[in-house]
Amino acid sequence: MLNHTTLIIIITVIVSLVAWQNKALFNRLIFYPPAVNNGQWDRFVTHGFIHADSMHLLFNMFTLYFFGRAIEGLYKPFLFGYGFVVFYVLAIIIAMIPSYIKHKNTASYLSLGASGGVSAVLFAFILLAPWEKIYLFAIIPIPAILFAIAYVAYSIYADKRGGSNINHMAHMWGGAFGVIATIILEPQVLPHFINALLSPGF
Repeated sequence: MLNHTTLIIIITVIVSLVAWQNKALFNRLIFYPPAVNNGQWDRFVTHGFIHADSMHLLFNMFTLYFFGRAIEGLYKPFLFGYGFVVFYVLAIIIAMIPSYIKHKNTASYLSLGASGGVSAVLFAFILLAPWEKIYLFAIIPIPAILFAIAYVAYSIYADKRGGSNINHMAHMWGGAFGVIATIILEPQVLPHFINALLSPGF
């Protein structure tokens, strides 16, 4: 039986591939504020299952595969075994809300990709193992907690600078949701994180 991480990846890959071949479907799934304003609220979810190109898809699914499997068991006892799926989908939704509020009247604004959900998974993993090595660009090892600090700092800087098609704030809000939701569901994660953070050599 497939774990939920693998199932999400399969669905995302299939939807992305089909949407690349069907422009009408792609346009219907992407996050577009004017359409949301007209009642297409499902775009808060559907935008997370399509991607701009193969590298965008590969990077998100590669990250989700490694970190999703590592933390999925933490959420399994919740919501009749579907806690991880709900956690992931909620992260995609909530990560997009600040961008929607900012751009709700911007007719040219578009956003897509699973980065909000993936960031939630990544930051939840960091709560569990702050000193675990994350391999930047699959090559450079960096402790998870240092990566988190750099990730947040860069997201804030890049968002303020602008000039990019990447929704950096969705990354940051997704990560924030991952941390907050995990602590709410399993409060013992917080003292575990603090103890682990203070004991990097153990």
